[in-house]
Amino acid sequence: MSEQHLTDISFNSLGLPEPLLRGVEDAGFEFCTPIQAESLPLALDGKDVEGQAQTGTGKSAAFLLAAFAHLMKNPPANGRKATQPRAIMLAPTRELAIQIHKDAEQLGKYTDFRKVLVYGGIGYDSQKQALQDGVDILIGTPGRIIDYFKQHVFDLKAVQVMVLDEADRMFDLGFIKDIRYLLHRMPPPEKRLSMLFSATLSLKVNELAYEHMNDPVAINVMPDKVTADKVKQTVYYTSNDEKIPLLIGLLRHMDPTRTLVFTNTKHRAEKVCAFLEGNGIHAEVLSGDVPQKKRQRLLQEFIEGKLPVMIATDVAARGLHIPEVSHVFNFDLPQDAEDYVHRIGRTARAGASGDAISFACEDHSFSLPEIEAFIGHKIPAGQVTSELLPKLDPPAKRERPARIGRDNRRRDGGGRSRSDRGVSSKPQRTRGESSKPAKPKPATIKGNGEPGSTSKRKAPSGPAIG
Repeated sequence: MSEQHLTDISFNSLGLPEPLLRGVEDAGFEFCTPIQAESLPLALDGKDVEGQAQTGTGKSAAFLLAAFAHLMKNPPANGRKATQPRAIMLAPTRELAIQIHKDAEQLGKYTDFRKVLVYGGIGYDSQKQALQDGVDILIGTPGRIIDYFKQHVFDLKAVQVMVLDEADRMFDLGFIKDIRYLLHRMPPPEKRLSMLFSATLSLKVNELAYEHMNDPVAINVMPDKVTADKVKQTVYYTSNDEKIPLLIGLLRHMDPTRTLVFTNTKHRAEKVCAFLEGNGIHAEVLSGDVPQKKRQRLLQEFIEGKLPVMIATDVAARGLHIPEVSHVFNFDLPQDAEDYVHRIGRTARAGASGDAISFACEDHSFSLPEIEAFIGHKIPAGQVTSELLPKLDPPAKRERPARIGRDNRRRDGGGRSRSDRGVSSKPQRTRGESSKPAKPKPATIKGNGEPGSTSKRKAPSGPAIG
């Protein structure tokens, strides 16, 4: 963390219990970030907090330390069962839940709290067994948590602390009904400490806080600055056909030690990755269809600098703390201006500097005015020169991603299949419809392109670069 990113309030001055201060010291923290300096005194005093801060400013450390301190100060009720968590922390994505758990292990290493992580896509039986063995702090995604809850693996009657991270993303991904379901099964707001954190706070999020929190104190850290000061933003106005050559040209003119490239679709991500690999730039794709073990391996290789370029859909755009990301590319501009902020928030974290480069192409340039209105300024334009448009080698052949099971299909990794949610996984038939699919007739084309002849001719192949 840079000095400009920190306040002059030290963790030692907050009255944290000694085991937590040891964890903070081991993590290398001495002074609070702005969101920590404002939220921790309130939460440590037992007040509910609704906090807004830029991505990468230490929100998770704030709510973890507050939760640990509250549980240490307030012992559980007599008769509490081992399968009744004392704190629950909800995240919209598997990756964010994993990151929160990792931070919890670091900051709470000198406490005796049993921290259990649950999320979809992996370890169903082992996670269930971990809950049955006993849990103090439950961290996970809504779907998988509800799955175990409905099986009576645990209950929420003894919850003393509730944390909702990236609350607006819960709305974006359609999980808010799941969140309300869980909140209604906890003790009432006045009998627990509740904290809600997010990079952006919408009207819907404020309504949720009003309904399920106990007169929360709203904290807005630098609300007039939507993007971090040290992110150098540039936009290139380019045609669809120039996008991949321009990306490769820019990467060759810089040192892509740790570069994130965002696309709007998995298909586009695979195509971009194939061209990068075919032109000597090692890259991998991170999307919702990548199996969980492989996704964690790719993230670790990216963090360690072994993988220079990661091409991602928005599954990686929120909540992940990946240190020292030097460049973020919006290969496709996002349709939502807030997603732009979250994407470029992957760089210039913790007071560092970084570059955010966007392509305004024929298909996605319409999003630019809304993005510039949201961030409050125009993005400087870069010049597309011939040096930045190299002649490309053909794309590398890539294996098709393995089809993952139904347990992995939800974006949040919740772990509930269609049948778990009361929806049949088989296609529905209407009355009188045959159960056997009709055999498709082979298309035939005459030499002049009219139907009816048995002479066959292949359609032209080779989509344009876009």
